[in-house]
Amino acid sequence: MNISKIQNFDLRNFKADHIRNFSIIAHIDHGKSTLADRLLELTGTISGRVKNEQFLDKLQVERERGITVKAQTASLFYQYKDEIYLLNLIDTPGHVDFSYEVSRSLYACQGAVLLVDAVQGVQAQTMANFFLAFEQDLTIIPAINKIDMANADPERIAGEMNKAFDIKKDELLHISAKTGLNVETVLDAVIEKVKSPQGDENKPLKSLLFDSWFDEYRGVICLIEVIDGEITKGDKITAASTEQTYEVLDIGLMYPEPLQTEALYTGQVGFLIAGMKTVKEARIGDTLYHTSHPIEPLPGFKPAKSMVFAGIYPVDTSEFETMRDAIEKLTLNDPSVHVEKESSVALGLGFRCGFLGLLHMDVFKQRLEQEHNVAIITTSPTVLYKILLTNGEEILIENPSNFPESVRIEEVFEPIVNATIITPKEYLGNMIKLCEERRGTQTEMTFLDEGRLILRYKLPLNEIITDYYDKLKSGSAGYASFDYELSGYQAANLVKMNILLNGKPVDALSVIVHEDKAFSMGRRLTKKLKEVIHRQMFEVAIQAAIGAKIIARESVSAMRKDVTAKCYGGDITRKRKLLEKQKEGKKKMKQVGNVELPQEAFLTVLKSEE
Repeated sequence: MNISKIQNFDLRNFKADHIRNFSIIAHIDHGKSTLADRLLELTGTISGRVKNEQFLDKLQVERERGITVKAQTASLFYQYKDEIYLLNLIDTPGHVDFSYEVSRSLYACQGAVLLVDAVQGVQAQTMANFFLAFEQDLTIIPAINKIDMANADPERIAGEMNKAFDIKKDELLHISAKTGLNVETVLDAVIEKVKSPQGDENKPLKSLLFDSWFDEYRGVICLIEVIDGEITKGDKITAASTEQTYEVLDIGLMYPEPLQTEALYTGQVGFLIAGMKTVKEARIGDTLYHTSHPIEPLPGFKPAKSMVFAGIYPVDTSEFETMRDAIEKLTLNDPSVHVEKESSVALGLGFRCGFLGLLHMDVFKQRLEQEHNVAIITTSPTVLYKILLTNGEEILIENPSNFPESVRIEEVFEPIVNATIITPKEYLGNMIKLCEERRGTQTEMTFLDEGRLILRYKLPLNEIITDYYDKLKSGSAGYASFDYELSGYQAANLVKMNILLNGKPVDALSVIVHEDKAFSMGRRLTKKLKEVIHRQMFEVAIQAAIGAKIIARESVSAMRKDVTAKCYGGDITRKRKLLEKQKEGKKKMKQVGNVELPQEAFLTVLKSEE
């Protein structure tokens, strides 16, 4: 349908029964963004000529990694049985760390298209996203994608979907988003099966704010779903959580770029600009209402909780200001990153940042480096521990340098996750070995079909935040998939391990480890450091210590000048005197000398999981 016709449309004519709000949920790389592009083309929202591959994936990092990080939205007009429907496609991220984005995107929907790859089949995140949608009581439209591929096996996949989700074969759509084959059946199914929004146009305004981002020219842009009533440009509105009042400066549809419409009505989804200064004012899950008609707010979203923490420092300390500005700009669009200033003896000034998970942290680092050209060092990631002290007080610790002395600790609790791994049966041994090494406890093992299994494990979050995912992929030739959800805390025997250089602890290198693993990790870290610390004019002792107990040691021998070079022959006592003098000088130097740590030392330690 042509955009020129739409601008003459009156959105008031689109009553709730002609509106459908839906999203597409899938595992990474199962074709979600490609299907979104085809739907935009099919409905004339973007033309086939100007198409930008993965139109809704706007960030460079999204296109490079093939993932969706920020939820985007687009409105489509579609003619079905001679009637025109307004379909709002709410794009969701597919990765485990962004599941809070998925859940808030789904909150604005009444239905979801469940997309499964015809070759790879059901994966761990397919299951996680299915259950998220199922819990929110959405109508699910199952579709098998990529049926044009030579090795596609829709029969096998249909069997898997029946086993995993109890979906019958006749309910499945067979499509190819890449070629456009049968894509229109998706839109037909959305109109036939998905419920229309259940709002009341005669009630006062009640709308859900489900996403927001910062635009340099227009300030904060919010995405809202109008649940009851209507909202017009110029209205005075109030945000329920902060009770701040704003004026609606601009409003309209995402088509897929913002298209002004002057008003939005019951059941419609669109953008709103109301002069908010920061994204923190636009709280996800907040309720907006007319200031003159206060209402009972919607049950809010749980705010996203940081689970993985790391220190971020500039490589060059003079770039601290540049890095601070870059972090401020990025957090404008991602209120789920928790940022605090911190300083380290070894690394200077920096920030302590909290993330939702490891991919979230990687994406944040990549965006800092790519979009803002800042060279950074990150310290080893840690999780949030609960510590019960001997005096009965309970404290939360995420920075190893704040870990209390062992005499003050009654018990330490660490966060635990329920992990789901889907793997081909020939790699089952590797997967079990990996989980056992990471202190995992198996809770379930079932066959998905004759070739693949579903494994469920309870694992400490601390054990999976460094390189677990890489090991999982390499141990299964890339075929296993993994997903996790948090499941509370449990007691564990954890200790703080310090790294000492010539008897002085280096704060940025201390880690919290399980007592059983402390010795092997201490040996590994000291060995690694020995390789990267340059020789100094004096000997450097590298030690790993738990409390006062040294558990591993390596030494970097001193560079030595040949002080006896000019003594040709002659008395041995003369040589000895010169060597003794040199030894004394070295001792003095060792007390005064400060060991210089190269940047690689930190990077090597972070990656030293072999």
